[in-house]
Amino acid sequence: MRDELILVVGGTGTTGSRVVARLRERGVAVRVASRGGEPRFDWTDRTTWDGALAGVTAMYVVPFDGQSLTRPFVGRAVAKGVERIVLLSGRGVDVPGYAGEAGAAGPTHVDGEAAVRALGTGSGTGTGVRWTIVRPAWFAQNFSEGFFLDAVLTGELRLAAGDGAASFVDAEDIAAVAVAALTEDGHGGRTYELSGPRALTIAEALTEISGAAGREIRYVPLSPEEFVTELRTQGLSAADYAESLSPLRRGLDSHVSDGVRRALGRAPRDFREFVKSAAADGAWRQSDAI
Repeated sequence: MRDELILVVGGTGTTGSRVVARLRERGVAVRVASRGGEPRFDWTDRTTWDGALAGVTAMYVVPFDGQSLTRPFVGRAVAKGVERIVLLSGRGVDVPGYAGEAGAAGPTHVDGEAAVRALGTGSGTGTGVRWTIVRPAWFAQNFSEGFFLDAVLTGELRLAAGDGAASFVDAEDIAAVAVAALTEDGHGGRTYELSGPRALTIAEALTEISGAAGREIRYVPLSPEEFVTELRTQGLSAADYAESLSPLRRGLDSHVSDGVRRALGRAPRDFREFVKSAAADGAWRQSDAI
């Protein structure tokens, strides 16, 4: 048998970095796929794929948004002998109209899921490939290291999210599920819908963060038109970001999923636990405010 080597594509991102850390804690050999890595990996340069895949037995894949590259990459990985694939997808990708027509990641996730499902049952028979798909809700870490952070640090988060609620999932739970699927039996052919144990509105989430941070952080609801105008005046890409908030605004993200419990046999981490941990790590220190 080959020595185990797991490739993490997206290994410097919110979930990928945590997958890397957990695998290394277990003593598993890990290769982080990146443009600055060795061997070098670039989604848009297919000549780099074989080097990144050399000797790899399993991989965690965070897709490249905006282009349908997951299918050819998965095909090449299987040809190179990869036996397990864990694919990060998105909530609602199989629900018509969920993310609207402008959601850039939607087609990417749909095609990526179809590509791994085409490998067979995921049981390890046939092609010999065990695959698992994880579909997380909104990341709790969006408030502490993601695209909400800069606004949270200013004390005012302005979004076109209405009063919709989301069952925010901790990225630590996403990573734990991914690592289990990469290293343990019983996860092949499964799709795990991941969420936290309860839903919160943006205002409720910021109330909890305010308490932990020791200062008020306000939510200012905007109409989609107001939101797009503000983003454009800041020189930011508006359409995809605004569209990504549509399911939240329409109340489609409030349901609680059972994927964490199915995969790990325990309840998901509560948003309040995430807030306490992030505050203790200094995520919202006043001195960091911009």
